[in-house]
Amino acid sequence: MTAITFTPKQPKHFITTADYTAEQLLDLVYRAVQFKVESKYNHPKPRQEQPLAGKSVALMFSKRSTRTRVATETAVSYLGGHAMFLGSQDIQLGVNESFYDTAHVVSSMVDGIMARVGGHHEIETLAKESSVPVINALSDKYHPTQILADLMTIHEYYHHKKNNAPANVYSAHTQHPRETLKGLKVAWVGDANNILQEILVAFPKCGISVSAACPSGYVCDQDVIDIAKADAEKTGTTVFFTTSPEEAVKDCDIIITDTWVSMGQEEEKKKRLLDFKGYQVTNALAQNGCAKPDWIFMHCLPRKPEEVDDEVFYSERSLVFPEAENRKWTILSVIDALLVRGEI
Repeated sequence: MTAITFTPKQPKHFITTADYTAEQLLDLVYRAVQFKVESKYNHPKPRQEQPLAGKSVALMFSKRSTRTRVATETAVSYLGGHAMFLGSQDIQLGVNESFYDTAHVVSSMVDGIMARVGGHHEIETLAKESSVPVINALSDKYHPTQILADLMTIHEYYHHKKNNAPANVYSAHTQHPRETLKGLKVAWVGDANNILQEILVAFPKCGISVSAACPSGYVCDQDVIDIAKADAEKTGTTVFFTTSPEEAVKDCDIIITDTWVSMGQEEEKKKRLLDFKGYQVTNALAQNGCAKPDWIFMHCLPRKPEEVDDEVFYSERSLVFPEAENRKWTILSVIDALLVRGEI
């Protein structure tokens, strides 16, 4: 019998937007917009291609999720594949079995892994040891699929605004996001967490300036700051840190915040609520800090009232629900790029 030899090819992964150029990121966003039009606005025209037919994607989630789980399962299904949800109660991940062992076992049986983990070293171990592409669905350092959704949401909004598109017409697919994002300023008001860190390694390279207000003692990783400042220098944008929310929102186009108490930080809640006093996003904060009159608001959800009041959260300024929906289209774009086209 002739021996069969096989040399495994190192798979490509999507761990953080820091690993990609602005054009690569914006192409992913553009592809996501095309998927949205194809699926949502060409409906009920059925999709003929099923490139993931007969293939499975494992959703290995150490932490609970609403948007990421629904987005990934529906995205895989749209491409004809099977999404296999593996929660913390379903498998031995990080409990009786190491991430090293789990990566080898699971990747030998599936075609891709979407992993929502705790420490960033965990997603790095999965990627290093996996024989199939791994997508970071969240780690304590980065959250790349969320920031792709944010870029898509910002593109849609400013395309619509700049082109005076009718309210009932969707036309964001007619323009590439490279033409809508440059020159904007985002103000972050909140924790120095994985969302802010992903913003810092993505927005400046795409031409968006970032001013971040975090309480004293809440700081981003130095390597993230270094990446952000290097990208800003190349693109002529600015990256600015302060402890004053009013100072951060000055002249901003967009105000973004997130939870102050993430999963696993519940014991710190009392202290954090005191530390973040004065950080709630309100119309008064925007007005006192001299944000641009037409500023808009974003939040990745789930939201707690202390982070942003109802007046802003449910206002016409708020893009939180389109932002949530866009998780599906950007995750679909990443899965298509990695598992179907192998382009990133």
